[in-house]
Amino acid sequence: MKEDKEDKKFTTVSIPTPLAEKIKKRIKGTGFTSLSSYVTYVLREVISGMDEEEDEVFTKEDEKRVKDRLRALGYID
Repeated sequence: MKEDKEDKKFTTVSIPTPLAEKIKKRIKGTGFTSLSSYVTYVLREVISGMDEEEDEVFTKEDEKRVKDRLRALGYID
């Protein structure tokens, strides 16, 4: 299987040295082989969590159905 050329492109991101040192200490003895691999992992987790949150937002129609049901059950007026 041929990898996409896009998968091999990277960019440089600067982070404060004290933060980099903390991360290096944190990843010792883990499966992370570099500061970059850990930071990439964390950013992917954060981004995927944000995508999940966006997917869970009720539409106006969903909100109306829930309110109608709560009203029918006597929980709201």
